[in-house]
Amino acid sequence: MDKKKYIFQYLFVVAFSFLLIGCKEKKTQIIDHAAVLESLIAQEDTDGDKKITIEDKGPKKFGFIDKDGNSHSVEGTYHLSNLLQELAIATDKDTIAIDKITEAPSDRISRLIKTRFWDNLTRSIDKNGLEKVLADTKSTTDTLRLYVPFRDTEAVRYFQSLENEIPKLKVVTLPEEITPEYVKTLNSKPGILNLAHAKENENYQGRPFVVPGGRFNEMYGWDSYFESIGLLIDGREDLAMAMADNFGYQIKHYGKILNANRSYYLTRTQPPFFSSLLKEIYQKNPKISKEWLSDNLKMVIQEYETVWMQNGVRLTEADLSRFYGEGIGIPPETEEGHFDFILSKYAKKHKLTLDDFKEKYNNHELIDEELDQYFTHDRSMRESGHDTSNRLDNICADLNTVGLNSLLYKYEVDIAYLIKNIFDDSFEFNTTKYTSQFWSNQAEKRKKRMNMLMWNKEKASFYDYDFVTKEQLQIESATNYYPLWAGICTKEQAASLVENMFKNLVQKGGVASTSDISDKTNAHAPQRQWDYPNGWAPHQMLIWRGLNEYGYHTQAQELIYRWLWMITKNAVDYNGTIPEKYDVVQCTHKVYAEYGNVGTEFDYITPSGFGWMNASYQLGLSLLSNELKNNLDQLVDPDTIFNITAK
Repeated sequence: MDKKKYIFQYLFVVAFSFLLIGCKEKKTQIIDHAAVLESLIAQEDTDGDKKITIEDKGPKKFGFIDKDGNSHSVEGTYHLSNLLQELAIATDKDTIAIDKITEAPSDRISRLIKTRFWDNLTRSIDKNGLEKVLADTKSTTDTLRLYVPFRDTEAVRYFQSLENEIPKLKVVTLPEEITPEYVKTLNSKPGILNLAHAKENENYQGRPFVVPGGRFNEMYGWDSYFESIGLLIDGREDLAMAMADNFGYQIKHYGKILNANRSYYLTRTQPPFFSSLLKEIYQKNPKISKEWLSDNLKMVIQEYETVWMQNGVRLTEADLSRFYGEGIGIPPETEEGHFDFILSKYAKKHKLTLDDFKEKYNNHELIDEELDQYFTHDRSMRESGHDTSNRLDNICADLNTVGLNSLLYKYEVDIAYLIKNIFDDSFEFNTTKYTSQFWSNQAEKRKKRMNMLMWNKEKASFYDYDFVTKEQLQIESATNYYPLWAGICTKEQAASLVENMFKNLVQKGGVASTSDISDKTNAHAPQRQWDYPNGWAPHQMLIWRGLNEYGYHTQAQELIYRWLWMITKNAVDYNGTIPEKYDVVQCTHKVYAEYGNVGTEFDYITPSGFGWMNASYQLGLSLLSNELKNNLDQLVDPDTIFNITAK
């Protein structure tokens, strides 16, 4: 659609807004609320999905009469879908907010995120929250298992006292030592892992947390950090602090910040962002409790030392860190058939049917060391958060990745900052007294190693380092640009990275996760959701901040606009849909790789969008110029605005 047509549409929206807002009241009462909703759906929802989208073939014009006899006419997909949503969420059964029907798209999306989505995504593990938390669409059992740490005796007593009130609830106390062998025994008995709590008036209250949304009904590691960025923007410091407390609880009781608080994730962590969360909470409120910061900073240091700097596990001979997901057998959380592409090769090798091979392999009747190693790489890839990607498939555990080591450099810099600015440059933990200089030195050592092993002078880019082959993995990935966010780059390196990123990864809808690295030699090879042409919120958010830190404000504005335009256009065309991820080449939420796209299944109005997508929208709007925000509400195509057209 050309720019003139967009401008015409925008002027129509403005004119129509004045027409409706001309009513003295912002709300209007409808004679028969249910009948209007039913009539609207019958006329406009021609494909029967309880949404009004550009794919519906109705007349795209609907009229109704309010209680006072006033006639209202609503036209166009966006306005009709807004009417549908307002009818669905009316605070009483016959009142709708007329002015919300023509609300500017970015205002509407942002308002719903702030006032509706965060609350709908919030959970707590206590009597009031158990039913919602323990519900799991991925489980095939009626038993609601809650696993409680061995040392949290108060939680054990509390939840055992609820078993009589909640018949389906089964409380299980975890052993003092949690091994991969033990975790494998839980595969047939999945459940949720307890999180932190507080006592208010002697009442046990689980510390709240925000879930990603859709089928992801648990607290995910790195999702929680990105969600917290949005929470802090939206004035929900309480929830961001609670997320930090839950991080600390996991480190204390499970030994790590978990991939998610489900039983099958006990051997697996996720990308480390705890220090960034603490620093941003402090910067938002410098008067925050010093005791609270101290307790959580101790957990940050404990995680750094025992998870990421543990020799032979996640710290490698290259003196850099890697992802290393421990576990035995086939990862149990994947959907049926997910690994058939791989397992069929090994079934053929052992002259077995696929089903027989799976059974024998999982029961240890058959041992295949090569397949064991594949699953070590696979678990490590899942630990990286990038599940799955051809970049990491069958190699992840052998890689010192740019992304992870950038995050750990940020840990070291953040810890130094917090010790210097909050604790008078002296912080004691486990009988060791730390100064900011110690952590600054750690950061310098890591930066030196990264530049030695990961920086490619010829291509002027960072690449993941294979410490087994002692070679760089020269694949273009969004994670190669984390050094901008972490502050590792020199000015010259930053300039090269920005140029390379726009040349290799920037698409019409933002930054793609990778360049096109799909397996073109096999027509049956699975599509990987963390590869081209898909784009993900965490990559965008880190890159925006990194560009701004190095003074590339114009480039940051372009990438923010491209991403927000894609989200906004899809929401306008598809009934407010805010999904997990996008195809940034075609600029669509219709992504079918692997698990499909979470956040697209709802009736009438999305209840919650998707966690980190919501946060990316709020962050992007907070950074976008007023001029570009006006263009955004007009849905002006980004390629008509920017001189540099994405490839």
